Amino acid sequence: MAGEVREARILIVGLGLIGGSLAAALRAAGYGAAKEAAAGDGAAKEGAAGYGAGGQGELVACDPDAGEIARGIEMGLIDRGDTRLEALVEGASLVVLAVPVMAMGGVMRELAGCLERAAPDVVVTDVGSAKAAIRRSAIAALGRMPTNLVLGHPIAGSEKSGVAAADPALYARHKVILTPEPDTDPAAIARVRRLWACCQAEVLEMAVERHDQVLARTSHLPHLLAFSLVDTLARQDERLEIFRYAAGGFRDFTRIAGSDPVMWRDIFIANRDAVLASLDDFEAGVARLRRAVESGDGDAMLATFDRASHARHYFESLLNQTSYQAEYQMQQHGKLCFRASPGGTVAGRIRVPGDKSISHRAIMLGALAEGVTEVKGFLEGEDSLATLQAFREMGVAIEGPHQGRVTVHGVGMHGLKAPAGPLYVGNAGTAMRLFAGLLAGQAFDTELTGDASLTKRPMGRVADPLRLMGARIDTAEGGRPPLHIHGGESLTGITYDMPMASAQVKSCLLLAGLYAEGETRVREPAPTRDHTERMLAGFGYAVERQGDTCWLQGGGRLSAAPIDVPSDISSATFFLVAAAITPGSDLVLEHVGINPTRVGVINILRLMGADLRLENEHEVGGEPVADLHIRHAPLEGIDIPLDQVPLAIDEFPALFIAAANATGTTRLRGAEELRVKESDRLKAMADGLAIIGVEHSLLEDGIDIVGGGRPEGANYGGGRIDSLGDHRIAMSFAIAALRAGEPIEIDDCANVATSFPGFIDLARRVGLTLEEQEAS
Repeated sequence: MAGEVREARILIVGLGLIGGSLAAALRAAGYGAAKEAAAGDGAAKEGAAGYGAGGQGELVACDPDAGEIARGIEMGLIDRGDTRLEALVEGASLVVLAVPVMAMGGVMRELAGCLERAAPDVVVTDVGSAKAAIRRSAIAALGRMPTNLVLGHPIAGSEKSGVAAADPALYARHKVILTPEPDTDPAAIARVRRLWACCQAEVLEMAVERHDQVLARTSHLPHLLAFSLVDTLARQDERLEIFRYAAGGFRDFTRIAGSDPVMWRDIFIANRDAVLASLDDFEAGVARLRRAVESGDGDAMLATFDRASHARHYFESLLNQTSYQAEYQMQQHGKLCFRASPGGTVAGRIRVPGDKSISHRAIMLGALAEGVTEVKGFLEGEDSLATLQAFREMGVAIEGPHQGRVTVHGVGMHGLKAPAGPLYVGNAGTAMRLFAGLLAGQAFDTELTGDASLTKRPMGRVADPLRLMGARIDTAEGGRPPLHIHGGESLTGITYDMPMASAQVKSCLLLAGLYAEGETRVREPAPTRDHTERMLAGFGYAVERQGDTCWLQGGGRLSAAPIDVPSDISSATFFLVAAAITPGSDLVLEHVGINPTRVGVINILRLMGADLRLENEHEVGGEPVADLHIRHAPLEGIDIPLDQVPLAIDEFPALFIAAANATGTTRLRGAEELRVKESDRLKAMADGLAIIGVEHSLLEDGIDIVGGGRPEGANYGGGRIDSLGDHRIAMSFAIAALRAGEPIEIDDCANVATSFPGFIDLARRVGLTLEEQEAS
């Protein structure tokens, strides 16, 4: 908040675009004495509305150009100024160095000679884009890195320059990266954070070296290339014709070549090593493209173009704050809430998105196959897209997705290439665990990472058996991501008795077994989904099964095959339960996968008395599918059979809502696996049920739920639920509102898009009253 800036005197050294815009933003937020002047002329007036009021304080500036100082005073941006630093430092509590990088050394030396005259608790910060160079300047001038010096860099700018171009909104919704040292005073960091928060900026922290590497690639290199391209064309004889007919793409790409040449010369010198490293990477990429063009290698070109195209889409969605997938190391997740109102009916015919488990596996096996795999019904959710993008990073040409269609140009079992950096799989636990097995057999090193939720989930369950096969895998504390997988290791098949029923662990070991010498056998304590085995067979790889054990021989090959992804029964479950609990409902869910290892939810709902029929049963690509037709019928509480628990493990959050609307008590046991999903789903659901007033008893491996049992009307109340970022918790309480007495508000729902894109629209189409809201 602007009111949190309580500096007695802020001194800005350098009153150009950056320093002037900082002054304008502070004025717009109400900082300083000259409040009426803050709405003066020029750009400083624009954007002032909407900023909060701040406290009293003096805003002064130093600049070698007396004309800029006069202009800043005239615009109302500063109270006073001078061309001499020593004339202004007296009593300053916060000093912002907004001078060019190459001028920083001189300013630091001048500041060192007079800083003792500043306020006793003075804090110094800067805005330069090459932090290592500025740190060197500080150490040279001050003898060390003072604990009250907080290096920083606002990621904002303009091709305009000078204080006349000052814009109070320049930093709004832009990132400011602080690069404090380990011993930097936390109170100093907090004060600099408040300064930038006052300007409506998003403040992040990063190590100096990491900052310089990131900025060299995302800012410095693009400017270098734009300058070079325009200069190259401008020196050609036909330059006038070239520029006259240049299209918008040339204009957009080269716009940044209009930036201040002196400033950018200084930046390239100051951040030389990181710029050269990024330039080396770029030149290598251009060389690869040149070879592809020369040889007519269409797959190589497509792999590069498609990978770049989708990375650019991720970047665009990041800028629009619609996704948290790209630049994950620098992004903070936005908060999204649902508000579900009571009442409504559930009716119609809908088709939910494709099965996520099958979508993941279709891309993985298609990439490792020989030939081209055509996929229909691909789930275009962020989890599946993360898997798709990861294979692009490993050199696989992939077309799409477009309306659920994806074309994968397989590279064969040993055709993957080392990615340039960590592979990010978002919130997808399936992707991370399956990737671990697949990548353990590659010749190159890889790192697997994910979002904040995924990095809390246990990965020792796959890392430990992979190590028994000979893989070298490092994990974070507690066996959690990121996973560092060392390539080039020889794998040997093992016989492994899984301690828990987990399709992800089984699939991981089978994928590693493709690369292992000998036979890999996996025994499961209870049946789990068998999509991997079915799809491997569909790609021509023999997988044997007898009883509770499946096995395969390493060293085979995969042949491309078409994949038609059925609708996801886990996604369908929310609508099955919605119809089952709501009087008057009549709903058909089309083309749903009814794999025998996934039909626990159907069996359990039928045991509870649901009117649920399978229609139009047939098989697609080895997977059975059917239309699910469900009408409302009174539900009865049951003791859930133990043999059905692993067949419905992902569907239990929604089934708990069915139990809350049944007559009598529903008892679940043997479901301790729910505690290590995206959240501790047993506890999260129990906490939510308590809030809306559903009687229950939570156990270590299950829960007892006492249903309301009313034939009509409300079976419980409303309230505010924390979904803990778990999409299934969020969607379950959204459908619970159908039989609630008051609205149910659900926090932290952004991850719903990772599992079920379009959930809100489908829910509204069948009759739910559901709204999205930004978190307050």
